[in-house]
Amino acid sequence: QVQLVESGGGLVQAGGSLSLSCAASGRVDGVGWFRQAPGKEREFVAARSWLGSGTISANSVKGRFTISRDTAEKTVFLQLNTLRPEDTAIYYCAATRSGRVGPSREFYDYWGQGTQVTVST
Repeated sequence: QVQLVESGGGLVQAGGSLSLSCAASGRVDGVGWFRQAPGKEREFVAARSWLGSGTISANSVKGRFTISRDTAEKTVFLQLNTLRPEDTAIYYCAATRSGRVGPSREFYDYWGQGTQVTVST
C-alpha cells in the first residue's frame, strides 16, 4: 500500500505558476495527475512513467505543465506554468503498482486527497 499526499496548491493570478508536490510513502514509477473542477467530472491532466513509456498529457496543458521526480524517487512534482482561470480545480495525484500510466482512472491503484488550485483573472 502506498500513501500519497499532495501539497503546493493555492491562489495565483492568471499567467502565474505553481508547483504541486505528491509525496509517496514508497517508491513510485508511474504517476498521474488529475483534476476536478466544481460541477465537473475528474479529468486527466498528465502522467509519467519512469519505466520507459515516458510522459503523456492532456492537450489543454501541453507545453504548460511538466512532471518530474526527486532523486529519492518518492516525491513527484507537477509544475504548472502560464496558468489560466480554467485550470482552477482540485488536483489529485495517483500512482500505479505496475509503473504503467494512461489517461484513464482505471490505470491507477493509489490516490491522494487532493490540493486546491485557484487561478484568478
